[in-house]
Amino acid sequence: MRILTAAVLAACAASADAATLIHAGRLIDGVADAARERVTVVVDGGRITAVEPGFRAAGAGDTVVDLTDATVLPGLMDMHVHLTSEHSRRSELDNMKKGEAERAFDSVLYAERTLLAGFTTVRNLGDQFGVSIALKRAVEQGKVKGPRIFTSGRSIGTRGGHADSSNSWGPFLTSDDPRLDTVCNGADGCREAVRKRYQDGSDSIKITATGGVMSIAKSGTAPQFTEEELEAVISTAHDYGMKVAAHAHGTEGMKRAVRAGVDSIEHGTLMDDEIMRMMKERGTYLVPTISAGRWVADKAQDPTYFHPLVRPKALELGPVIQATFAKAWRAGVPVMFGTDCGVCEHGSNAREFAYMTEAGMPAMAAIKSATMVPARYLGIADRLGSIEAGKLADIIAVPGDPLADVTALQRVRFVMKEGVIYRR
Repeated sequence: MRILTAAVLAACAASADAATLIHAGRLIDGVADAARERVTVVVDGGRITAVEPGFRAAGAGDTVVDLTDATVLPGLMDMHVHLTSEHSRRSELDNMKKGEAERAFDSVLYAERTLLAGFTTVRNLGDQFGVSIALKRAVEQGKVKGPRIFTSGRSIGTRGGHADSSNSWGPFLTSDDPRLDTVCNGADGCREAVRKRYQDGSDSIKITATGGVMSIAKSGTAPQFTEEELEAVISTAHDYGMKVAAHAHGTEGMKRAVRAGVDSIEHGTLMDDEIMRMMKERGTYLVPTISAGRWVADKAQDPTYFHPLVRPKALELGPVIQATFAKAWRAGVPVMFGTDCGVCEHGSNAREFAYMTEAGMPAMAAIKSATMVPARYLGIADRLGSIEAGKLADIIAVPGDPLADVTALQRVRFVMKEGVIYRR
């Protein structure tokens, strides 16, 4: 029998108490309205155990991460991504040729790229084959590197609407594969679509309340659900504890969705003063996705890039999103950070901060819109969204001061998720 001496016991105790000490030159914790200088964030067992003034000296076995020349922040959250695809000139053809396995391999690449950009949590709003649900599980099980994923699985739309991937297909290309079915018609069909997403393992519901830019269809703004259909979707989703996000560019579709009780409006391109008042009164969030608007507007300058039905919509709607966001922010509409990456490039998510501040949102408010605001919306504020003792250790760092130069958030140099360092 081995007898442990006092020295050995002391060494074991020291090893058990070993922690990671992050020496932060500046800390934006996601809660306070100002940054703090010279702070130590103590991480142990995947959680933050203390946030202390000054730089704590390392104990036996402790690991020190020197970020004294950087700003430390909570892991960022993007509330609108599409991790199973990324737009290119080939996208229309890819929609017909790429199968489930190929989409899955693509998603692994995009997930890691997103994580390394400092986004440790995302909401995936629409995918192909429900691949994002499998990706979510693979990340949770440690099989692939990626952000924590809350996903709606496949979007829900109406026949011929923005979510109908079979738009413009010839009849010989039509598939009966239920994993490709994104269409519901009538209140009963819409209830069934929600129940199917719940059965698949989705966390939330995404509907296309109006036309969209990237679909092969003429209108990007027309309403695409009746009020009865919207109420069926939203009430059923809420019965299952799921929130509903509505893609919407046009005013009438937005008004119907907000009246029906939708939880967030994605894009909100042509919202008017009445819609802003409705959203403010009801607490309906706007996820502006300025990045996608800027991206499609830029690509539309090339007359050969988009399908002939897509280009006019990109030219009409893309340039408007940022100005609409500026007006909505001034009006007091609740805002959450979201990019629509998958339209724009994965890993470019932090450009959205620059677009938001260009439109008049203060840098600290923009950062909170990607930290504590979505954490509260997702119901995970007890675990994530800020750097506080007891929370999961999702922590990033950027050079310089993002409150003075918000583009610093595009230069992430350190990423930790649940205590595991992915970028250093």
